[in-house]
Amino acid sequence: MSTVGTDVERQRGSAIVEFTFLALMLMVPVVYFLVTVGQIQGGSFAVVGAADQAAKVFVSQTEPALARTNAEQSVLMALKDYGYPAQAAKMEITCDRADCLSAGAAVTVWVRLTVPLPMVPFGDSLHLNAAVLNASATQVVGRFK
Repeated sequence: MSTVGTDVERQRGSAIVEFTFLALMLMVPVVYFLVTVGQIQGGSFAVVGAADQAAKVFVSQTEPALARTNAEQSVLMALKDYGYPAQAAKMEITCDRADCLSAGAAVTVWVRLTVPLPMVPFGDSLHLNAAVLNASATQVVGRFK
């Protein structure tokens, strides 16, 4: 009696199971990596757009308090368009003069965004972040408003 025939019959179909298992083990981390890179890329678009728009909004105003409020609102709106919450961002405005809205003043808006790891349960409480992104934009206050 030959045992070779029975061993072949017992092994039939195991290659498909092994291939499927190995493919899943390799593909899940690759897909997760691609999703994370996509989140970081989206965050970089959001932070650059938010800083640019906030600087433009700030220099178009006539009152400093209103300019700051409108710049903050534009940052929040730009980040919301990309799906990021307001708590994930911080904004800072600096000027090269004491009067930020005087003609010729250079206004720089800095926006910092924390991008969390995607699909992590309890990620907010664990503070697991994929990246912290920074962007700045500078606008010069025009002579004529």
